[in-house]
Amino acid sequence: MHFPADTRSPVFLRTFAQVLSSTPRGARLARLLVVEILRTRGIPQGITERVRHVVAELCANAVLHGCRDGRDFRIAVVLLPTTGTVRIEVTDSRGDRMPERWESPPPHSESGRGTALIDALADRWGTAPQPEGGKTVWAEIDPPPAR
Repeated sequence: MHFPADTRSPVFLRTFAQVLSSTPRGARLARLLVVEILRTRGIPQGITERVRHVVAELCANAVLHGCRDGRDFRIAVVLLPTTGTVRIEVTDSRGDRMPERWESPPPHSESGRGTALIDALADRWGTAPQPEGGKTVWAEIDPPPAR
């Protein structure tokens, strides 16, 4: 798998996209694929670790909350070489279930902290409805400023 050049864009992009089954195994595979791709592209370990956690959370949410039975999810990772930003996009089939900004869950709750994690790790994130009824949840991670 590789990032083909998008010659139509004024900014040279490299993109990886894959459709995976909406199962815990599909979410795990997405995380492993993205980490390996970033490693082979020479993305710094600090950025790769942040991306790994964001991908794990976004894909787990797609599997648990975003996919209708029998529908897959799509993960895309875009590298912007001019800025070093890594953009993660996870698209699922549930446009009626948009994630909300973090609100503190009950103290003993076993879930409900995913958006807090994304807020902490991503520089920006948001959602976009899809015309066919699904949604894309995206997050961007910038490299640290040059010293």
